[in-house]
Amino acid sequence: MELNELLKKLNNGETVGENREAVEVMRSYSREAQKITMEINTKYHDPEELAELFSELIGKPVGEDFGLFPPFYTDFGKNITIGDRVFINAGCKFQDQGGITIDDGALIGHGVVLATLNHDFAPEKRQQLHPAPIHIGKNVWIGANATVTPGVSIGDNAVIAAGAVVNRDIPANVIAGGVPAKVIREL
Repeated sequence: MELNELLKKLNNGETVGENREAVEVMRSYSREAQKITMEINTKYHDPEELAELFSELIGKPVGEDFGLFPPFYTDFGKNITIGDRVFINAGCKFQDQGGITIDDGALIGHGVVLATLNHDFAPEKRQQLHPAPIHIGKNVWIGANATVTPGVSIGDNAVIAAGAVVNRDIPANVIAGGVPAKVIREL
């Protein structure tokens, strides 16, 4: 199975885990992601080098004026899309198999987790993975240590409070926070 075929399955929300070939391809790219993130995280790189390494990690160019403060972690890497003027702060963890899109001008705070996979609830099927994409709109600010769960979209200009757990869509132009996150007020 080629990467494009795996990405098609993941982006269509198809369960992964029943097909051993798909799992092995995913693991292969996970090992590649480990090598690249190790390079990102273990020595100093100027901003241009970080953008090049991140582009290698995701398999496509990052947007203009990309910013990253390492360390950064991902367990796949090939299903991330980054717009222009995106900044990712230190200690973020992206589980991107289900797809992560971060639009122009978004700011991702320290220690943010973006998780696009769920395991099956049935114990006998627990090894199966259910992907669902995360979409971060334009000019979104996600505060430190927030977690965004599979299938969530955050609307343009929204602010997510530090420590929030975002388990449902957040509309544009609001501040949301809490566990689970809810709209606190409009901007």
